[in-house]
Amino acid sequence: MGFSYRPKFPVVIYFFLLIGSSYCEVFTALTDLEELLSTENYLITTLENYVRAEEARLDLLKKYAELYRKHHDRASENVESYVSNPINAYVLVKKLTTDWQQVESLITTDVTTDYMANITFIKENMKFPTYEDLNGAAVALTRLQDTYNLETSSLARGELNGVKYSAELSAADCFELGRQSYNNGDYYHTLLWMREADLRLNRESNDTVDRSDILEYLAFSTYKQGNIPLALDLTNKLLEIIPGHPRALGNRVYYEDELQKFNQLKRKGEEGEQQDQSDEDYHDVHRETYEALCRGEISPPIEITSQLKCVYVNHGNPFLFLAPFKVEEAYFNPNIYIFHDVMSDDEIETVKRLATPRFRRATVQNSQTGELEIAQYRISKSAWLKEHEHKHIADITQRVADMTMLSMDSAEELQVVNYGIGGHYEPHFDFARKDEKHAFKDLGSGNRIATVLFYMSDVAQGGATVFPNILASVWPKKGTAAFWYNLHDSGDGDVNTRHAACPVLAGSKWVSNKWIHEKYQEFLRPCSLVRPPPELTT
Repeated sequence: MGFSYRPKFPVVIYFFLLIGSSYCEVFTALTDLEELLSTENYLITTLENYVRAEEARLDLLKKYAELYRKHHDRASENVESYVSNPINAYVLVKKLTTDWQQVESLITTDVTTDYMANITFIKENMKFPTYEDLNGAAVALTRLQDTYNLETSSLARGELNGVKYSAELSAADCFELGRQSYNNGDYYHTLLWMREADLRLNRESNDTVDRSDILEYLAFSTYKQGNIPLALDLTNKLLEIIPGHPRALGNRVYYEDELQKFNQLKRKGEEGEQQDQSDEDYHDVHRETYEALCRGEISPPIEITSQLKCVYVNHGNPFLFLAPFKVEEAYFNPNIYIFHDVMSDDEIETVKRLATPRFRRATVQNSQTGELEIAQYRISKSAWLKEHEHKHIADITQRVADMTMLSMDSAEELQVVNYGIGGHYEPHFDFARKDEKHAFKDLGSGNRIATVLFYMSDVAQGGATVFPNILASVWPKKGTAAFWYNLHDSGDGDVNTRHAACPVLAGSKWVSNKWIHEKYQEFLRPCSLVRPPPELTT
């Protein structure tokens, strides 16, 4: 959203310069006094123009204040629900970056030093989004759009899979999404969002963005997508609005030249071969499987699911005879189990409270150096908690030991993760593969033999844990935990445990996990001399 306003600084400045530059002795001649009437008329006219400009500025600021207050009051009704919606989150970040910059421009046209000092204090001493945050929010929306096959128009209406969660996006909101995609070299999403911005601009009573800007982005992105004739047509439409647009004039000549070359290639029959190759390069079966699992469109074959059952488990533990675990089988080979009601609400709140102040951007381990680094394929924040910090943490660790019958002496600390806007973790292994020689070297406890993943929140839409190799999915349910072995009995990695955290479409996803290592498990899970088939060896 945005309002168009261009304060006329030169007129106002000239008004004060005129006063300052007036000279004495004008009273000595009548002609000089007559000229003063013309001067006075100019000053009055200039002052009236300044007052009108100030009134227009204040009216715009009132509109911003009313609109922001309306959005803020709606968000305050249920803060967690509001910020967990990716569209609301994007709009919130946008309001405090590009939109707020317009507000600051309006404010700084007047001598509002004290108010600007307050804004500066807030920006320096409180959390305030950066343009990097704006870009991240935009990328998250386009990621959700792709993963869940969301129509651009539906997203712009504030709908996620047919459910309306938020207010509609304005043409300016859509334009900014397209601009961020353009800055990232993502011309596909640039086209989608610039087209939506153009459609919405035609329906809006107030112009929130210039159509010439939309056309310029559309034209170049269309060219980058390979449609030169349409790029040329869009450029000509831009030149109809601004005939002297310098970049458009240059681009038109370039597109005409490229179109001529394109037609020559087409006549030679070479273009078709290049297009086929491009389509083949773009096709990614593994990506499609992962995204289809996230959408819940595919599942394991009936031969597998028909054998799965739910059981009570006590592992021969006297304590568990009184309160056995409720276990649901999610898959065979690899065996994936879901333990129900294994983390209480009080424990969840303790974990959240202790972890939140320590949250940092989640990292991954570089396979070559062993160093931890951030990556775009893992978008979340995480923290680590030790058993001695709180009884609840110690209880959770003991519960993992009871669930798995494995030693916790080689387990890593409890990792707590919160996924943000479109937060995800693309397909990966929890265990270190043979070429990752530096992984877990500092721990000295061997490879990760098993994973226990606790779900600490329900998720309204999305956020499943999926296993693309075996077409299995585990959906978040507060208080449950998933458990699987990452290694075969032989110690070889089980590639069928490759899994991913699907993007969170709506809601907030909290998880915590215990990674258990090989050391001290020698007699609890004895090693087998039988190695897995070659195709399963990593």
